[in-house]
Amino acid sequence: MTHSTAPHDTEAVKAVLTEVDRSFDQALERLFSLLRIPSVSTQPDHAVDCRRAAQWLCEDMGQSGLTADIRDVNWALPGNPMVVGRSPDLKKADGQPARRVLFYGHYDVQPTDPDNLWHSPPFEPHIVTEPDGRRVIVARGASDDKGQVMTFLEACRAWKKVHGTLPVAVTVLLEGEEECGGENLLPFMKDNAGTLQADLALSCDTAMAGRQIPAITTRLRGMVAEGVEITCATQDLHSGIYGNAAANPIALLCRALADLRDGEGRVTLPGFYDGVKIPDDQTRAQWRSLYPDDAALLKEVGLSEAQGEKGFTALEQTWCRPSCEINGISGGYEGEGIKTVLPARAQAKVSFRLVPGQSPEKIRAAFRDHMRRYLPSDAEIRFTSYGGSPGFEVTGEGSADLTAALTALEEEWGNKALTIGCGGSIPVANEVKEALGLDALLVGFAQADDRVHSPNEQYGLDSFRHGIRSWVRILAALA
Repeated sequence: MTHSTAPHDTEAVKAVLTEVDRSFDQALERLFSLLRIPSVSTQPDHAVDCRRAAQWLCEDMGQSGLTADIRDVNWALPGNPMVVGRSPDLKKADGQPARRVLFYGHYDVQPTDPDNLWHSPPFEPHIVTEPDGRRVIVARGASDDKGQVMTFLEACRAWKKVHGTLPVAVTVLLEGEEECGGENLLPFMKDNAGTLQADLALSCDTAMAGRQIPAITTRLRGMVAEGVEITCATQDLHSGIYGNAAANPIALLCRALADLRDGEGRVTLPGFYDGVKIPDDQTRAQWRSLYPDDAALLKEVGLSEAQGEKGFTALEQTWCRPSCEINGISGGYEGEGIKTVLPARAQAKVSFRLVPGQSPEKIRAAFRDHMRRYLPSDAEIRFTSYGGSPGFEVTGEGSADLTAALTALEEEWGNKALTIGCGGSIPVANEVKEALGLDALLVGFAQADDRVHSPNEQYGLDSFRHGIRSWVRILAALA
């Protein structure tokens, strides 16, 4: 057991930051090496590449003084391995055990399709200079999540290189199935709780509030996703012979789905808003400073007016309000030209984004009851569940850890660090709480235009460099 470097020793921190800048080109080379591995978890043909990425990370952590190994998974289903790395236990100057943090990330990436929209091969990373002079790394996984993961690992490497130890003890957990459901993560954490136990969880799979405005994501939306299929007649029917008399499953489906929202944009399911809280005025004012109007948020996707719940801005509708969206609908003849068919069945995919206070189970049950009410007695309905997770919120936003991390970010970026929300779902935030009893700080350096999950994904060189430097400061602050 070794002693940690005192967190308040600014000279110690400055020395590590100097090392980060001195060795940045080498850090970039290491990231490029990882990005070249096509670790696409949703495609079985890339299973060997996922294991290659896991092995690469295992070896990289070993070079940074962490004892790392690969853990095969077979809890929910056989899948890609976990990588677990641990630094030695530490003692503070007074002889008491130093804190331990658990860092989570994922090494798997999304598929690259449509490949014809990429301007360069997705697994051949390179640097592009944008019209405004900003330089970005272009490759699949550059932002989500390999570039983000490497900011943390490079910070650990620099601390180890300069001082021989870290300011806090560190455990790293990297999974290879985040992009395909991550069903093995929760049971893995429960079964390995002793190895993974820490004082605080950290993750770097989120974004900044702006180009130079650092942020910690303190709230996330959960999700309920459902498939629904309505069947009426035993076969497709001639619409001239049976039209009007026979039930049309597409019409039934459209009517039921349309009535999920009212004219004010509110979801109509009974009890849908039970437990939903509105942020305080100070928080809402802080968010308005980022996006003064709806167009400021929506213009990047060619829109200008928010279409959700009246009385809430576009940002609030995505960060702190629950939603219901129709993700896909199909049935009948969908080819070219016209075929006057009355279909026997119709399908739809529907998802609800949930905020803290809502129950995924109650929302799912209310949705199914709603759909059944629109059916005649001789129609059948079948539901398929695609999982569910509750919303996440950091409780006690004035906590010492959150305050320390925000201060560290402000010191690095030179701007006030904000607490923000995210409309998406990051299940690990709730799962580390359930499995390990840990609160999580979600600190990310992605940008809104990183094209995550899309062709030409990118990650700014400034995000990568300042991300490493930010973690150097945060690790010291958390000690």
